Amino acid sequence: MAAKADPNERKLVVIVRGDDAGEPPHHGGAWKVAYADFMTALMAFFLLMWLLNATTEEQRKGLADYFSPTNLFGHTLSGSGQPFGGHTPNDDGSMVSDRGAQQVIPGKAPIQFDVEEDDSNTPAQAQQHRDGGVSPEPSCARRDHPLMHQAAQTDALRADPQFTPNASPQQLPQTPAAAAREEAAHAAAAREDRVLQAAAAQMREAVQQDASLREIAKQLVIEQIPEGLRLQLLDAERGSMFALGSAVANDRARQLVQKLAPVLSKLTNALSISGHTDSALFPSPDKTNWELSAERANATRRLLVENGVPEARIRSVTGNADRDLLVPGDPLAAANRRVAIVVLRNTPADPSPPVPGTAP
Repeated sequence: MAAKADPNERKLVVIVRGDDAGEPPHHGGAWKVAYADFMTALMAFFLLMWLLNATTEEQRKGLADYFSPTNLFGHTLSGSGQPFGGHTPNDDGSMVSDRGAQQVIPGKAPIQFDVEEDDSNTPAQAQQHRDGGVSPEPSCARRDHPLMHQAAQTDALRADPQFTPNASPQQLPQTPAAAAREEAAHAAAAREDRVLQAAAAQMREAVQQDASLREIAKQLVIEQIPEGLRLQLLDAERGSMFALGSAVANDRARQLVQKLAPVLSKLTNALSISGHTDSALFPSPDKTNWELSAERANATRRLLVENGVPEARIRSVTGNADRDLLVPGDPLAAANRRVAIVVLRNTPADPSPPVPGTAP
């Protein structure tokens, strides 16, 4: 007889699990399609790069035109027609242009002239011209226009048997305004000439009346030049205006400048002072004739200012050394050592020849 099972005894339960099928589960083939698309795209990109490198610009343009979609506004690229106002790559040339032939349609716009028109046209004439009527006559075509007068004068001048096409401006007839200006310039130059002549006479008389200056009166040269009135203080063999090799004026030079200064101070013209030397070398190696001539000119300027000539009227003070000899044939002549004072003109000299019988 079998023994009874003990209720307190524990039993061991073993569970064994196993797969029903012998093969692994199927995961699908979607990745193959993606891989095939990727390889196709790479092949297409490779072919595109190869075609771009192996074809010319004309061949690529033909391929682009062949594959371009149909467009009602342009026969090449979409979006290049009238709605967007663009142009196509094959835009140059009348045979391949996609913008059509240009047409000129006459309208009713007024005719524009290069010459400015005045406001003499009435509103009725302008309205008639806008309505398609006869255009009003331009102002330059009227007989009272200045251009018509100038053309008439030119034709009359060419009709003259003495007319020369290559005549100089002085030979051409002058207008009344130009003639009046030229006459006024001549009158001003003549008045200034008379003033300068009177000043020269006063300075000569002042020097002649002084007994102490009669010996050096011949060393003062007053003359008219195109620039104005020139006064030259010359050295003599036994009478120098400055000490030898110095810019210090002696007593006779000071007295001479004192006689000239009152007359010069009454004028309004600007003054130019220049110093000159002979060609003898300066005894000191540290100084040349350039410094000596400039210093003597500046000393003369100081003498003029001290005797009443306004310093504002001094235009220039220069030293010319021996570059402008008064006696070129004798570079060592005493007359080459001089100081020149020029009263500059306010008006240009009259270029017309002097009237016969008048004093120069």
